[in-house]
Amino acid sequence: MFLHGCLLAVVCGCLSLNLGHAQSSNSPLRIGVSPVFPPMIFKQGKELKGVEIDLARAMGAQLGREIVFVEVPWKDQIEALNDGRTDIIMSSMSVTPARKYVVSFSKPYFVTGQMALVRREDKNHYALGFPYKLNGNVGALKATTGEFLVQRDFPKSPIKSYANSEEAAKALIKKKINLLITDSTLVWYLAGTYANEGLTAVPIPLSEEALAWAVRKQDEALLASINEFVTKASQDGTLLKAFRRWTAVGQ
Repeated sequence: MFLHGCLLAVVCGCLSLNLGHAQSSNSPLRIGVSPVFPPMIFKQGKELKGVEIDLARAMGAQLGREIVFVEVPWKDQIEALNDGRTDIIMSSMSVTPARKYVVSFSKPYFVTGQMALVRREDKNHYALGFPYKLNGNVGALKATTGEFLVQRDFPKSPIKSYANSEEAAKALIKKKINLLITDSTLVWYLAGTYANEGLTAVPIPLSEEALAWAVRKQDEALLASINEFVTKASQDGTLLKAFRRWTAVGQ
């Protein structure tokens, strides 16, 4: 966004810089990933896994482009995209008004929402819903819509933010927090992973959010290609196959 008084030469220079971020249709497609949201995207050893990885590879095949995964800290994803270090964000990112202001989103490929993960003995506390002030500390992942939801909907509840889901789940087990609010896909994954340690999901949606992939505002051709892939993948079963492989969706 340029100030009204910006000199023409500066404007032209800025435009040239932005256009320089765009890549040809034959160059590798750099996918920005933050592998901290299982089962959507995570790591097993050194290998990237999950729904997003399967879909990125399927998209690369349809577009006829090599896929290169670029690991980026979650909080830096949009900056890395707009700086030209990546071409698309595929990391379980939900569409929000604030994000739409700085990036362009593809057609949504999944609808999720925020849910709570709790210790099994506490589940009945939320049978009738969630009070305005939650008891004890509430956990969330840093810079996520879950953290924003806690700040917005439970402003009187102390919040503890964590860098990854494993750290947050262990804090819940050790009673450093009383519940963890995060994406429903992640809640169900953690409930299964840590079932023997007493964690379970509260199956009450706290929000409804669309997941989509983000590109730079000026990358209209790439966005059109991605939208074509989302449409085709939803029709030919590619999306469902990826979700069935990594989640309980469609089972």
